Amino acid sequence: MKRIISLAAAVLTSVMLFSATAGYAQPTGYYNATPVTAPTKASVITSGTLWKCADGVCSANKGTSRDIIMCQLVVQRVGELTAFTAGSAAFDAETLAKCNARAK
Repeated sequence: MKRIISLAAAVLTSVMLFSATAGYAQPTGYYNATPVTAPTKASVITSGTLWKCADGVCSANKGTSRDIIMCQLVVQRVGELTAFTAGSAAFDAETLAKCNARAK
């Protein structure tokens, strides 16, 4: 009986630890930009919007500008992107190309 309780406790602890660490790698903002080259700075500001960058993704809360404008602003600061999402909608290849046209 002790073995079963110990095993159950070990499994539960492993699941909880995995869940806690898995959450850190997930983008947390309304906007999520994945630059081609990981940014060297932990944060950037674009037109009053703070972007936090970690693990190769920059995230920001919802701003007042249109989604394409937010994408273009971050591209000017971090360079060309491989992906951009606004809310739960990812930019398609054509829209992402328009955004990337603003890269330095």
